[in-house]
Amino acid sequence: MTQKLIVNGGHDLSGEVTISGAKNSTVALIPASILADSPVTLEGVPNIADVHSLIEILNDMNVKTHFEGTTLTVDPTEMVSVPMPTGKIKSLRASYYFMGALLTKFGQGVVGLPGGCFLGPRPIDQHLKGFRALGATVDNEMGAMYLKTDEDGLQAARVYFDVVSIGATINVMLAAVKAKGRTIIENAAREPEIIDVATLLNNMGAKVRGAGTDIIRIDGVEEMHGCRHTVIPDRIEAGTYLIMAAAKGKDVVIRNVIVEHLESLIAKMEEMGVPLEIGEDYVRITKPEGNLRGVSIKTLPYPGFATDLQQPFTPLLMMAQGESMIVDTIYPKRIKHIPELNRMGAKARVESDVILIEGGTHLEGTEVKASDLRAGACLVVAGLIAEGQTTIDGVDNILRGYDHIVEKLTALGADIYMEESGD
Repeated sequence: MTQKLIVNGGHDLSGEVTISGAKNSTVALIPASILADSPVTLEGVPNIADVHSLIEILNDMNVKTHFEGTTLTVDPTEMVSVPMPTGKIKSLRASYYFMGALLTKFGQGVVGLPGGCFLGPRPIDQHLKGFRALGATVDNEMGAMYLKTDEDGLQAARVYFDVVSIGATINVMLAAVKAKGRTIIENAAREPEIIDVATLLNNMGAKVRGAGTDIIRIDGVEEMHGCRHTVIPDRIEAGTYLIMAAAKGKDVVIRNVIVEHLESLIAKMEEMGVPLEIGEDYVRITKPEGNLRGVSIKTLPYPGFATDLQQPFTPLLMMAQGESMIVDTIYPKRIKHIPELNRMGAKARVESDVILIEGGTHLEGTEVKASDLRAGACLVVAGLIAEGQTTIDGVDNILRGYDHIVEKLTALGADIYMEESGD
C-alpha cells in the first residue's frame, strides 16, 4: 500500500491547534530511559512513526513498553544487550542515541549506522570522538558500530566538539552520566531538546549541570532510577503551524508553545508583516491587512533560525512581495524542495547553495514528492496556498515527524486527506 496526501488549496484556516511533544526530544528521551533500573513514564509523547520504530527496537532488547494516548512507559528491568538490526536503524536517524545509552548500561553495544532524512553528509565523528575520550573503543565493521569499554568502564573526560552538534552533545551526555569523575563537554549545542534530556537524566538521579549553555558538566553517578517526565512542546511543529497560519490563516490560535523557543521565527514573521498576538503559552495569527514583505533568512544553531523551519518557511516567502534569500549554514544541501515548488509555479533558484526566491508568485496544485520530513511540511504549506489540488508522494517522511497532521489541519478548515492505493 502506498499513501498519498491530497491537499485542495485555497481554504482559509481558523480555529485552534494544540502542539504535540517534541519529536527531537522524544527520540533521545526514549533511549535515555533505558539507563534507569525501574520504569520511566514519559508524558506528552507524539504519536509519530519514529516513536513506533524506537518502541520496536526496545521490544527487540526485551524492554517492556506501554504506549497509550500520549503516555509511554518504558520498563528496562529485564533488558538484554542484543545487536541492533540495521533495517530498523536505517529508517531512523535518532537510533544512534542507543550508542551512548548501551555503552553506559552494558559497557558495550552494536548499533547499525543511522538513517533518517538524507540531507547530505551528517557525520557522526563528533559522537565517536566523545566516546573515545571517555575510554570506549569504537570499530566500524560492515556498516555497524561496535562499541565497548574495558573492565574499568567509562572514565570522565574533557570533550571539546569541533562543530556544534545536537546529536553528539546528547550522545556524550548519555555516555557520561555514569562515567567515574566529572566530564566536561565544551562547545556543546544549546537547543531546548538538550535541556529536556538533561532534565530527564537529572530526574533519574544523574548530575548534569549547564545544559542550554555551551559548557555542560556531568558528575558520574552509580545508579539511576525510574521517574515521570513531560516532554517539551515541539518547536518545529509549532513553527510549521505558525507558518501555515501566516500563509492561509484568518484567525488561528496555536496552543502549547514555549514562545522563547520560537523567537527567531517570530522575529522574521514580524519583519514580513504577519499580525501576531503573543500569549504566555499560545500565539494567535490573524490575516494581514496588506501584502507580506520578502526577507532574508540565515539558519544557525539555536537560538538562531532553525534549519528544520527553513523548508516549511519557503512557500510563505513565495507569497511575499519582493525578493527573498535563504542561506542554510547547517545543511547547505537542504534544497530538494525547490524543484518541487517550481513545478507548482514558484520562481526560485539555487546559486552556490543560496536559495533565491522571487515573491508574489501564484502556486498551482500538481503532483509533487516529499524527499524528506521538512520538505514534506513545505509541500503541505504550498498545497494550502496553491490553487487546485496538490498530490504529495513520500508521505512516510511527513508522518515521521508530524503527529495527526491531517486531523489537525482538517479541524482548522483545510481540505486535506490521505489516499491509499494498492500499488
